Amino acid sequence: MNKCDLASMIDHTMLKPESIEEDIKNICKEAIANEFASVCINPCYVKLASNLLKESKVKVCTVIGFPLGATTTKVKAFEVEDAILNGAREVDMVINIGKLKDKDYDYVKEDIKAVVDKAKGRALSKVIIETCLLTEEEKIIACKIAKEVGADFVKTSTGFSKAGAKVEDIKTMRETVGKEMGVKASGGVRTYEDAIKMIEAGASRIGASASIEICKNCRK
Repeated sequence: MNKCDLASMIDHTMLKPESIEEDIKNICKEAIANEFASVCINPCYVKLASNLLKESKVKVCTVIGFPLGATTTKVKAFEVEDAILNGAREVDMVINIGKLKDKDYDYVKEDIKAVVDKAKGRALSKVIIETCLLTEEEKIIACKIAKEVGADFVKTSTGFSKAGAKVEDIKTMRETVGKEMGVKASGGVRTYEDAIKMIEAGASRIGASASIEICKNCRK
């Protein structure tokens, strides 16, 4: 096998604050060579990555309201517009976790909807619910809201909080959104075995900075 059979499901990720242009150039080369679904990078590098990947099938993914989700709805909507103009074709937004915990579900709904509406027809929208900070009930509510407003994916984690993706959370998310939406496992997925467990639980996309290691194990 020349290519990892999971490569087309992986968002090759580089979101560290200390990332430099050379890092972005490297992950774009790796993404092309391995045929990953996308590179997931910080907004300031979207234009660079878009230029580097324009002759390939690899998409540019970026993050919105990242990593805390606490920016205002208007700011998130502006970030989406700016990212798409710079070449992003997928956007991963963080919900307002505090508002969800306050049971201000109208706010959470409008916050997600603003991003989804800006992205509709132009970029895939993924909603990061940060599972490690939520109760089981809150995870289900967040997923239901994301589905209601037409998001394309729900996603477990930013990778910058207390924990990342767990098999149990993937199962809950898949059961909640059904077959219609994507489910992205992100945070702590470091090996081929980790990825397979997430996919078997219902994940349709994997976010990983260890993508190359996953593919090495895949080929073995």
